[in-house]
Amino acid sequence: MNLKALKSLVVNLLGLVAVLYCLASPVAASEELLRQPKERVFGDWRVTQLSAEPSTLNPITATDAYAGDVNGYIYESLLKRDEKSLQIVPVLAEKWEISPDHLKYIFHLKKNIKWSDGYPFTAKDILFSFDRIRDPKVDSGPLRNYYQDIEKVEAPDDYTVRFYYRLPYFRALEVCGTINIVPAHLFKDGEDFNQHPIGRNPVGTGPYKMLHWETGKEIVLVRNEDYWDEKPAIDRIVYKIITSPTVALQVLKQGGLDDMNLNQIQWVRQTETKRFDENFKKFAYYEPIYRYIGWNSRRPIFSDKRVRLAMTMLIDRETILKKILFGLATIIDTPFYVNSPNYDKEIKPYPYDPKAALALLKSAGWDYPPGGDVLQKDGKPFEFEFLIAAGQKFPEQLATMLQENLKQVGITMSIRKFEFAVFIQRIEEHDFDACTLRWMLGWESDPYQIWHSSQAVKKGSNFVGFENAEADKLMEDARKEFDPEKRREMYYRIQEIIHEEQPYTFLFTDEALVAISKRFKNVRVYPMGLSSPLYWWVPKEAQKYKDSMVQ
Repeated sequence: MNLKALKSLVVNLLGLVAVLYCLASPVAASEELLRQPKERVFGDWRVTQLSAEPSTLNPITATDAYAGDVNGYIYESLLKRDEKSLQIVPVLAEKWEISPDHLKYIFHLKKNIKWSDGYPFTAKDILFSFDRIRDPKVDSGPLRNYYQDIEKVEAPDDYTVRFYYRLPYFRALEVCGTINIVPAHLFKDGEDFNQHPIGRNPVGTGPYKMLHWETGKEIVLVRNEDYWDEKPAIDRIVYKIITSPTVALQVLKQGGLDDMNLNQIQWVRQTETKRFDENFKKFAYYEPIYRYIGWNSRRPIFSDKRVRLAMTMLIDRETILKKILFGLATIIDTPFYVNSPNYDKEIKPYPYDPKAALALLKSAGWDYPPGGDVLQKDGKPFEFEFLIAAGQKFPEQLATMLQENLKQVGITMSIRKFEFAVFIQRIEEHDFDACTLRWMLGWESDPYQIWHSSQAVKKGSNFVGFENAEADKLMEDARKEFDPEKRREMYYRIQEIIHEEQPYTFLFTDEALVAISKRFKNVRVYPMGLSSPLYWWVPKEAQKYKDSMVQ
């Protein structure tokens, strides 16, 4: 076999070669994979915080990180990326095959797996879930774009699924393998999928199942004793819905929470005591997450890139970093994870420069009237509304500081605060001028979901309305490119375009700051963040809760 033929059989994600298909059998036992510790004992609960309540736990329509956290213990997919080794490893699939042209993906399912209600899991569930993701009546826009190039999915039997692509896609294995799966037997023809009761009462194949959800108070999961794989040690996961970080920290210190994400002032000033150190361990690490301000380019006030660039240059990111984040973050200026090779470090963040910003605004038609100090264009003042989610300290601090800075140059910014579900609804419906949010990225980057013009529809992730023909073409070509170096060149150009257009003001990649009770063992930090609580355990003498306790 010559080198060219050999390369055509390489699967980029796994680096495996086969003769007819690229076979990816289960990964052999290895100390490099994350696995259950031998010394663990069963028992105890993990009581943690949700800073906002999920709008739904239907994994196909859910869009927020809070739902993703909860669903991660209830639902499973065909494969996953191991947190420790970063290898692709099987979950519900036993093995898989990939054709040499990267257009056909065959998964062979494990047998005798059941949903938590006892009903068998089969390939029919995957077909049903795929059809729902592709159904335009289903609120699955952020997912749908990843599956748009699949021509068909078929199941020749209950334990085999075949995905057929019309175009190669470098993330196809992971996308097909991590498809969100719901139990088909619970859905009836003609039902509104978006409003199905599964959104409140999820049924999965995973290690935990829903015990109850008390709106505004808590979501409680209990270990699935009929789980098909090795069970986790912790009996229950209790999510306390506490929207205030100040209240959450008080509850943590009083022993009502076992862990929580800390904000920067809590990390630096409010948890540096001997008593706190006796009870909790603090972890700081970077995850592929970034903060940004999004400018809705559909609004006339932000339709001009000179205005968007001026807004970026009116934001003093260095001062925000020092005063609000206590230096525990990195300033960024592109939509790729700052610690990945795809992040173009040659692109430098725009400086805080009010003088240059005002010159840009003037070139875009915004100026002060004679004797006035309020920016105007065609007789209308420069004023807009800034949306933030309630109960989150950083957006409130950012908004307050930004409001004052803009006031000094004659721009009026009003701050509107909404509960998280309403906030997200406003964003998805494009009913905003500007907002601040965070994006969580995958290990493999694909900017299509957030930046391609096709995703600028309602409930799509390109909610700022960014459109650029060159960037669209680059994103489309990058999806078909399996050479990471060639794909990186395309990504660098995409970053240059976004840098010039400034649809976002990119802010920071924060350090993740977490406090966890010392009674939990096997808590570690891996390349993708903390090891999953599925692998934590508590020694008998340190256990605090029992399932027999009255709630």
